[in-house]
Amino acid sequence: MLPKRFRRFLPDPHTLREHRALRWMGPLLQDRRLWHVNRRGIALGLAIGVFFGLLMPVAQIVFAAGAALLLRANISAAVGSTLITNPITFAPVYYAAYHLGAWMLGHANVPLAEIDLDRVAARTETGLALWMDRLYTVGAPLALGLLTLAVVLSVLIYFAVHWTWRLRIMRAWQRRRARRHPR
Repeated sequence: MLPKRFRRFLPDPHTLREHRALRWMGPLLQDRRLWHVNRRGIALGLAIGVFFGLLMPVAQIVFAAGAALLLRANISAAVGSTLITNPITFAPVYYAAYHLGAWMLGHANVPLAEIDLDRVAARTETGLALWMDRLYTVGAPLALGLLTLAVVLSVLIYFAVHWTWRLRIMRAWQRRRARRHPR
C-alpha cells in the first residue's frame, strides 16, 4: 500500500529528536502528526515544500520545516519536496518564472545581452553596477513569476495529492466489496 512505500524513505522520528542539532526542539518534535503518513499531512507537507522550494533560492529547507512544524504537516514531505528546485531544474524554473512575470506585468521580454566577462573582470565596480542593473531589470518580473508559480503549484499539488489519495482509498474499498460480494 502507498503509506508503507513512503515510510521506508522517512527518517526515524526518535533519531531526529535525539539528534545533537535538533535536541533543543525535542518537545516540539514529539507531535505524532509531524511524522504520520496520512492524506492531510502528506498533501500539506508537499504543498509547503513546493511553495518554499520555488519561492526561495536559499534556506528553503529551514523555512519549509518551520512552516510544517507550525501547520502540523508532515515534515519529511515538506523538506523533501523543496528539492523541486535543484541544480538541474533551477534554470528552467527561473526562466519560466521570469517570462510569466513579464507577461503578467505587460512588459516585453527584456533581452538579456551577453556580458563581456573580460570587461567585468577588469573593472569590478562596473561589473557590480552591470549586475545590479540586470537584477533591477529582471527583479520585478522574476519575483512576480516565482510568487505566482509557488502559490499556484502548491495549491494544485495539495489538491492533486488529496484527490489521488482519496481515489486510491475508494478503489481499495470497491475491490474489497467486490471480493466480499461477488456477483
